[in-house]
Amino acid sequence: MATTADFRNGMCIEYNGQLFFIVQFQHVKPGKGAAFVRTKLKNVSTGKVIENTFNAGVKVNEARVERRPHQFLYKDDMGYHFMNAETFDQVPIEEGLIGNTALLNEGMEVEVVYHADTETPLMVNLPTNVVFEVTYTEPGVRGDTSSTNSLKPATVTTGAQIMVPLFINEGDKIKINTSDNSYVERVK
Repeated sequence: MATTADFRNGMCIEYNGQLFFIVQFQHVKPGKGAAFVRTKLKNVSTGKVIENTFNAGVKVNEARVERRPHQFLYKDDMGYHFMNAETFDQVPIEEGLIGNTALLNEGMEVEVVYHADTETPLMVNLPTNVVFEVTYTEPGVRGDTSSTNSLKPATVTTGAQIMVPLFINEGDKIKINTSDNSYVERVK
């Protein structure tokens, strides 16, 4: 059992018979009345984010989760197949548990979160940033735009579409943020 004082981002709790990850929390002590904790919780099974308020000191069940390194192997009709980096066991995982399949590349190192009691995979976390080569993009011409912060679409080796600055050309390697598919920087 954990209390609201133990809350931290990424913590997995059992709430209303379901598992939730704490995405964000804030302790609030108003001038009048009792303190409370405002949270954003992500449902593990549906991926839906809800807002909830807990009274300060309330006890919740903390679900034990383990984060294990895996390597992405391939995709087929059974799902996405990953290999445990420590035991070399292969695990098929359905697409709904993977946050961003468009940036998943063969051989990529990922982190699979397991429910420790049932040994079931809960979610797959990609690295924060990945580097891919641009396979196609239209050439950017200086002076085409009225603003200095212009973007154009580019396709990377996995087939994902990313919005990049005008100076990016085919063959360039770019760093991409996996949480929102945004361009970070050009890699040399």
